[in-house]
Amino acid sequence: MEIQETGLKDCIIIKPRIFEDPRGYLFESFNKKTFEEKTGLSGNFVQDNQSFSSYGVIRGLHAQSGEFAQAKLVRVLKGEVLDVAVDVRPGSPTFGKHISVRLSAENKLQLYIPRGFLHGFSVLSETAEFFYKCDNFYQKSAEVGIMYNDADLNIDWMVPADKASVSEKDLILQPFSSLK
Repeated sequence: MEIQETGLKDCIIIKPRIFEDPRGYLFESFNKKTFEEKTGLSGNFVQDNQSFSSYGVIRGLHAQSGEFAQAKLVRVLKGEVLDVAVDVRPGSPTFGKHISVRLSAENKLQLYIPRGFLHGFSVLSETAEFFYKCDNFYQKSAEVGIMYNDADLNIDWMVPADKASVSEKDLILQPFSSLK
């Protein structure tokens, strides 16, 4: 496993070691001991989620607050997405900064998103299967979110506006300025 820094504290890209031969490939997608040794972060994941989406779908920007905050380890099983993490940790020197990473079934990269970050992704391929591990259980009452197209964040989702597909719930989220 190779760790790549993103410029946002504890938000890292993980490149697994892939073993390939004429039959296909094998890689260890998660090993708690290796993860904790290489990153210095907790690998106490308690819930796995998977979604399927078509081209142009934008999901986000979401998080859970308070005692229900979640760290996530995300990857793509099929297709390609642009994954986005936004630092909203109070007092963080990178508060309001975001990173965007292309995750795909082909590159097998994973992104670790610590607690205190908003998360979202857009689907760049015809379809995508997205998988993520969470270190805390989902709690509906703790949901928080910011508009995906907030002008202050200025995120390029790499999907033309006329092709974007966003849920009704995500269209009525608060602006980023509501966090300041």
